[in-house]
Amino acid sequence: MSADSEDPGVYLLPITVDYGGRELTITPTAVETDRGPVLIDVGPPGAVDGLRTHLRGLGFELEDVWLVLLTHHDGDHVGGLGELLERVDPIVATHREEAPYVTGDRDPIKGDLDVYRPAPVDLELGGGARVPTVAGPMEIVETPGHAPGHVSLHFSDHDLLLAGDALVADGEEPLSGPKPEFTPDMERAAESVGRLADLEVEQVVCFHGGHVEAGSERLAEIHEELRG
Repeated sequence: MSADSEDPGVYLLPITVDYGGRELTITPTAVETDRGPVLIDVGPPGAVDGLRTHLRGLGFELEDVWLVLLTHHDGDHVGGLGELLERVDPIVATHREEAPYVTGDRDPIKGDLDVYRPAPVDLELGGGARVPTVAGPMEIVETPGHAPGHVSLHFSDHDLLLAGDALVADGEEPLSGPKPEFTPDMERAAESVGRLADLEVEQVVCFHGGHVEAGSERLAEIHEELRG
């Protein structure tokens, strides 16, 4: 499913998996480029078959994925990376602050549930980097707080934000800030939401909650709420 009919080439890949003994619905995203799809986050162990099914429904094969971009190192985002790399050979990219956790040089911050097989990182990214896509430039926005090098992705041609876990949409509110119990540095996370509110945004995709019709005004409200 495309994030919006006016945003060609950005596809949500919602899958439901068992994670830590509970059922978890997550939303990785595929972004179409001239080279094939870019996969934004993988999901936990067991997610790869669901990703393959979604991609085939879009006319792609798993082997067409040439780049995997990880928003951060939590196990529900990268735990399935090792399984994916057994089947395909994409470039793996993440923020330079996240790379040591993915490669196993540092233990994941949030405990045993997030322990996963180490995987290589081929490309370390920083804020402002852009990837050309069918939906226009996909810009890396540094949004630390939930994780030290968490990134979100902004499509300025369509006012579309892929928030990762910098925002969530799976609670009573249709869109809110990151969950404090899973966010080690809420002060930095609040600053990150403020950074996102300064962008031109009309719709948001959250890893937890999927697509939301909400824009910069709502992001500014969330920023104020988090500042307390």
